[in-house]
Amino acid sequence: MKKSYLFYILFVFAFHLINAQSVTFVSEKTNKPLPKVSVFGKDGSILAFSDIDGKIDRKSIDPSQEKFQIIYDNFSVATLSYSDFAQDVIKINDRVKDIEAVVIKNNKPAKYIFVKGNFNSYVTINNKLNCYTDGIVTYIFDNKTKKLKSTNVEQYRIYKLEDVKFEKKQTAMWDYDSTLEVPDLKEAGNILDYKSKRSTIKELKGDQKDQIEITGEALQKKEFALFGYRFFDIKSILNLSYEKGSKKTLRDLLEFNEINFLKLKHKSEPDYNQLILYTNFYPTELNFSNENDIEKVKFRTDNSNYQSKFWESPSFPNMQNVFSSFFKDDLKEQQNKK
Repeated sequence: MKKSYLFYILFVFAFHLINAQSVTFVSEKTNKPLPKVSVFGKDGSILAFSDIDGKIDRKSIDPSQEKFQIIYDNFSVATLSYSDFAQDVIKINDRVKDIEAVVIKNNKPAKYIFVKGNFNSYVTINNKLNCYTDGIVTYIFDNKTKKLKSTNVEQYRIYKLEDVKFEKKQTAMWDYDSTLEVPDLKEAGNILDYKSKRSTIKELKGDQKDQIEITGEALQKKEFALFGYRFFDIKSILNLSYEKGSKKTLRDLLEFNEINFLKLKHKSEPDYNQLILYTNFYPTELNFSNENDIEKVKFRTDNSNYQSKFWESPSFPNMQNVFSSFFKDDLKEQQNKK
């Protein structure tokens, strides 16, 4: 009896200790956890990003940043002080905009499924923005297997910071535009079949949508060396949102997000640098066709390529506005070569 009581006390203590190290963002409307909430420091650094349980690590909040912008659904929703993070739970107004229904243009069964939508992607090095892109893209899936056949960028913008430069042995100073990419939706068509011994899968059922989070890790205990560079602590977090109570098919997809982490350094550098790639896709149209030809442009990170001001649409996920509020004129758009 005494052993059971001691075990209970230790369990309760450990539970409270673990929770004391985290802060949970919840919806002001529903009181449910809010995944994908970003915490920006006053210098534009992305200090934290909440998981499917709405949690961030309290230790990631740097007190020297003083004021913190809370970004949700590509908008600033709150400004917090360091003392606010002493709370275990922080309520956020998550109704920035209503979820827009995906337009189904043709419902007839056909050989291919076209999923068109808006995207944005950005890279940070040691939490600071390195480069950014957004645009319009159409994914073509095989209607029978639901496998991704092609990714077709139609228009896009590229932004870079002016102070980025290449120094061979200083990886923190590099321009990481080569890692900037369009969201990879290869798993979106068969997400319920996703199985991997190295992955952890969680699900969150909300009032408006269901969300699935899939995490995987590699190089956790031993670094990988190549040409004088060291790579360590690879991690991927995949988060997909579907219509509430749906079968989680391509027709039901509401949002796709992926975050990829990598620590790297040159052998002469004392510490690792944290590289993070964020990619986000928001579908707007779904179409069926027996033809897979579509107008597209080549995605190149040394220039923009667009014919219209697609980012002016009220529903467009324009994170460039958020970043430019921190970096002003230092965040430069690359020349438009339409």
